[in-house]
Amino acid sequence: MNNYTVTRTSTASKAALVIGILLLIGLAAAPWWAGRADMRLMSEIYLYLSLACLWNLMAGYAGLVSVGQQAFVGLGGYLLFALTIFGGFHPVFAILLGGLIAAAVSVPVATLIFRLKGAYFAIGTWVVAEVFRLFFAQMQSLGGGSGTSLPVAIVKELGAKKAIREANSYWLALGATAMVLLAVYLFLRSRRGLALTAIRDSETAASGLGIDIWRTKLAVYVVTSAFTAIIGGMIFLQKLRISPDAAFSINDWTAFVIFIVVIGGIGTIEGPIIGTLLFFALREVLADFGTIYLMVLGLVAIVVMLKAPKGVWGLIKDRYDLELFPLSYRVRDTNKK
Repeated sequence: MNNYTVTRTSTASKAALVIGILLLIGLAAAPWWAGRADMRLMSEIYLYLSLACLWNLMAGYAGLVSVGQQAFVGLGGYLLFALTIFGGFHPVFAILLGGLIAAAVSVPVATLIFRLKGAYFAIGTWVVAEVFRLFFAQMQSLGGGSGTSLPVAIVKELGAKKAIREANSYWLALGATAMVLLAVYLFLRSRRGLALTAIRDSETAASGLGIDIWRTKLAVYVVTSAFTAIIGGMIFLQKLRISPDAAFSINDWTAFVIFIVVIGGIGTIEGPIIGTLLFFALREVLADFGTIYLMVLGLVAIVVMLKAPKGVWGLIKDRYDLELFPLSYRVRDTNKK
């Protein structure tokens, strides 16, 4: 007689957990073994990975395909400057407070744009981002259209010496990425995450099961907006200068993020990780070629969408049945060793 058990973990996921912990420890020690340029590059990778994971949660699971998440990147950046310059808050506290304010702002925004569907929703999110950009471009206290820089006194609150500030900034980026990955994973493992997966598979069937689709999507949108604003604050804490065009750049904070998720694998946690590594590898190799760099990125995205609609990780998962972040249930025969 066969006995079966239902589990989420696998040998691959257990190995991935051990490797992930060791990798996190090694990366946390980077200020002692990496150069300043390497740390800045790794920090950028971490922040892009965070943005990709958040966009993937919203589009890949909730079906909210936004092309306007730069609205909350820019909002988080400007709130950092406003709260530190005018409110006197410590930069780290200002970033976290900015996330809470962004969550509050996202509720009326969601109430408005959730009335739109499909392509109209995507266009609506872009329009919201443009409204945010125009609003902050009129704020002369924050530099207006030309932007402003973070005062030296505020920068020094991260550390008296430049090396200390760079190390603290690096640890903030690494910690934020670990927090985002963990939050997304735990959210998808929860009952609300199960409801979200059901919505992704079929909204009609999910509604028939009694799932409140609007509230579930609203929860995802609010959480994603809050974390995106936090990441935005960290991005401009590293840049030390902000302007409307840089803060609300659709190219930097949405187009590249969508590219990362598409080539890595939408609707998976592993996909954005693979996509981020591939994106930065292509950028480092092709960055000196000017517009050819963007053309190659577009060509890669088209080829991946045609040949591997599930992304690079989708190919790996289908071929080897791997799942590093165990979300689905597996049936295992306990009599087999």
